[in-house]
Amino acid sequence: MSDSKNSSFETADAGSATTSLADTAATPRKGPLSFLSGAITSGLFAWLCLILSQKTVTYFALHSPNYSSAIAQSIASGFKTLVIGMCFLATFSFAFIGFGLTLVFIRSLFASKEPDAA
Repeated sequence: MSDSKNSSFETADAGSATTSLADTAATPRKGPLSFLSGAITSGLFAWLCLILSQKTVTYFALHSPNYSSAIAQSIASGFKTLVIGMCFLATFSFAFIGFGLTLVFIRSLFASKEPDAA
């Protein structure tokens, strides 16, 4: 009885594996225009995040918190560091993605049209 259960699982697994391979082969590859639009979009987001980062640094430089409690001062300083760090992290992330997509775009212009052997 347990043999029939195992064989039904094996058949289901084998069927799903062939289905996913067929779906992968039928999926069209992305072209250079897709990479270029992604690089431009990511570059635009990086530029907007850079402006946001600069405005955040300016705001916190002009409006320094002055609290009488040392704990409140410490929390405010930590919050300021966290906000500025996240702004610059977003800037770096979008810029790095845009740079990578630009490289992939250039590579796709010179790539041969032969399918991969893998």
